[in-house]
Amino acid sequence: MGLFWSERLSIGNGMIDSEHRKLLEMINDIELAIRARDGVALLNSFKLLEDGVRLHFLNEEKLARAINFPFVQNKPEHQYVQNEFQHIKDELVDQNGVWSESAAEYYSHFLSEWMIGHILDEDMLMKPLLQNYSYDFVPPSVPDFQ
Repeated sequence: MGLFWSERLSIGNGMIDSEHRKLLEMINDIELAIRARDGVALLNSFKLLEDGVRLHFLNEEKLARAINFPFVQNKPEHQYVQNEFQHIKDELVDQNGVWSESAAEYYSHFLSEWMIGHILDEDMLMKPLLQNYSYDFVPPSVPDFQ
């Protein structure tokens, strides 16, 4: 399938846009591992995505506070996704990193749909406020996203 960055996904902040690009790449790596039926690569790629998403959510929350965006509406989505990631990881471990075709299709679809929806439905809500800041605005004490 492959997810690719485009300007329509830009929320107007370089830090978050860069993180979104990297998360899209991580999801593509998972897709490749699924297709290759490489359980070790899949577990490793998923762990990287899980860690990346956790850090990304922290950075989004710091950005939201810095620009006075009411982040309370985004918090439940973040918790839901983290719970789903735990479920996915548990299933991956139980299956030794190899899913059935139906499970692989389901999780691949979930990750792709979630990522695009996260950007367009959740993060785009910050875009109007971000127009008041430079594109390279970074709130204080934001860790580097690997």
